[in-house]
Amino acid sequence: MAIAPIDSYPMPRPVELPANTASWTVDTRRAVLLVHDMQHYFLAPFTEATQPLTDLLTNVTALRTRCAQLGIPVVYTAQPGGMTPQQRGLLQDFWGPGMSAAPEDRGIPAALAPGEHDTVLTKWRASAFHHTGLLDLLAAKDRDQLIICGIYAHVGIVLTACDAFAHNIQPFVVADAIADFTPELHRMALQYAATRCAMALPTATVLQSLATAATVSVGDSQ
Repeated sequence: MAIAPIDSYPMPRPVELPANTASWTVDTRRAVLLVHDMQHYFLAPFTEATQPLTDLLTNVTALRTRCAQLGIPVVYTAQPGGMTPQQRGLLQDFWGPGMSAAPEDRGIPAALAPGEHDTVLTKWRASAFHHTGLLDLLAAKDRDQLIICGIYAHVGIVLTACDAFAHNIQPFVVADAIADFTPELHRMALQYAATRCAMALPTATVLQSLATAATVSVGDSQ
């Protein structure tokens, strides 16, 4: 049950995003960036050098770089590969055996490689909160916002956002720093997130909010 090739499609433009029900604002003192499942195995079905892959890589890199500069904790999820049938559980019925443990499957693109201060959580299920320690990490760092980027929008991204919401953590799904199997599934995920559990925002808006929050934070400390 390998993931089928994904046809190229354009990233949603800001004017195409659904209206958000919530009105939260990203705060550098409250946020954690989650880089979700950006492993070679999950990126391989996309067509190289075309959208949405090109924008996905560019925007995730921009978010990761800016958050690291501002001292915002950066967390990655990565499946271990080579999971046994017992470890796969019901994932086997929908997705087959999954990735191997080889670096060409498990690895993260060099441009996005975790830095020495970043955290990499081993991922076992679609939600990044399942058996990973993410919730404890957020509590330990006294953070209650989660900026989410990566893949796939209608699977792990939405389920992670829902779990964050259930734990009173404000999720921000970065609309053009996620991707999916089809534009329809991408839009469906954004619609659900924006109206049920999260804020759906473009990368430019998130980066601007981070810049504004950082300026305010510096002013408050003087």
